Amino acid sequence: MNRFRPCLLIHHRHLHQLQNAGPLCSQLKSRSVIRFSGPDTIKFLQGLLSNDVRRFGESPHEDNSPVVPHMYAALLTPQGRFLYDFFLYRQSRPEEKLDRNGSVEILADVDGSVLDELLATLKKYRLRSKVDIENVAEDFYCWQRYGRGLSEKTPSVEEPVAASVGWRGGDNRSGNSASHGNDVGWQWFKDPRLDCLGFRGIFPSGTTPPLVESDKETDEEKYLLWRLEKGVAEGSTEIPKGACLICC
Repeated sequence: MNRFRPCLLIHHRHLHQLQNAGPLCSQLKSRSVIRFSGPDTIKFLQGLLSNDVRRFGESPHEDNSPVVPHMYAALLTPQGRFLYDFFLYRQSRPEEKLDRNGSVEILADVDGSVLDELLATLKKYRLRSKVDIENVAEDFYCWQRYGRGLSEKTPSVEEPVAASVGWRGGDNRSGNSASHGNDVGWQWFKDPRLDCLGFRGIFPSGTTPPLVESDKETDEEKYLLWRLEKGVAEGSTEIPKGACLICC
């Protein structure tokens, strides 16, 4: 039993440092990104996942407010047991318009360790649905901002400071500094699971997401410790497939 104590002490020390640190940011290399597109995208996902994906089918608002925040969902067995989890994002560019068929593009960050298996499962269920399913893990990365103080801010769908540096209509890009990253992609969204987990977002690879340089960028292990200390599991490694019931 004593051989586990040094490891426990190290983790306890790291947790103490995290709890007293300011906002941190980590690229989640354990997550991969896939893209759904086509006229049947909403219908296809609505029939498979545990959340109400139909909200992504709403038309962009005239006032440039976010159409819908990103959502957490899961693919379950017929008995309601967990298989795979998804963080779904609808791109919100000013030029985006729904066509008459309701086609919309949705990105999802998923567990990278089961990516090939997940893609094969999704394509098996696709049948005749008019939806393209692409692996875009090389084009987009998933990031998380977390730490003391972030959860105390206003509970909006995106951090107010970050609202002026994403791809959204009405943005004043002329004031964007290099530290915020010009044209980096999407805005940060409040983590839909717990406020204390901070903000999450997908951004194009090879770019620096907004606010990363103003924080302390660190490795994904720090986010793992922060999340587990909050009692939140993620991915098919931590949530055994076919064995756990999940509420979304």
